[in-house]
Amino acid sequence: MKVGTHLVLEAWQAPGELLNNPDHIRRAMIAAIDAGDATLIDLCVHQFSPHGVTATATLAESHIAIHTWPEYGYFAADFFFCGRGKPQAAMQVLQTVLQAAAVQIKEFDRGFPETPPNSEPALQPIPTLQLSH
Repeated sequence: MKVGTHLVLEAWQAPGELLNNPDHIRRAMIAAIDAGDATLIDLCVHQFSPHGVTATATLAESHIAIHTWPEYGYFAADFFFCGRGKPQAAMQVLQTVLQAAAVQIKEFDRGFPETPPNSEPALQPIPTLQLSH
């Protein structure tokens, strides 16, 4: 049973000045969220020193995350949407706004494997962790 879609984006040949600008990354994330028809819960953007930006958006539908390496013109992002939303549209906006010239995209269905009719998925309870003091 599919519960969500997870897209993994690797992007190269993006302008370093865009990838190192936390305000631009924030605007790009908001544009991607809007295009993906998602509901923003929280957005955290962090500037690293001497360069690089990480941003994570917690969504009602799940999340979007991006990590940039401006010195290489590279960024990696993932888009996990469950329920409604358009992760492909969100991904397209982020890659366009950050001007990536080359990309690689992987798409995964998230959830439970297909099972034969009239059978229950083989789910096992997670054992309770015992902590010693």
